[in-house]
Amino acid sequence: MAVHNLPYLEDMSKPLTLNVRVSGALGDFVAANVGEKGAYENVGEYVRDLIRRDMARVESERLALLKAELQQAFAAPDSDFASLDAASLFARH
Repeated sequence: MAVHNLPYLEDMSKPLTLNVRVSGALGDFVAANVGEKGAYENVGEYVRDLIRRDMARVESERLALLKAELQQAFAAPDSDFASLDAASLFARH
């Protein structure tokens, strides 16, 4: 699979055009999912859905990591925590 014309996310508000070439088993798989017998009307619709699903997967993984970190923090004994006031916090940076 080759990807071309990807201006490395310079301006996310502008539409991004991708040219992708797939062949063999990948091409057959895409073709089976597009058109009259497929779930998508066209390849662009299929690719956009795949990207949305991947975005959701990444968000889910990030949320799971955050939850794990918070669970670990809340499970720590009170003696592991130190009181900080705003001045102390800002002094650390």
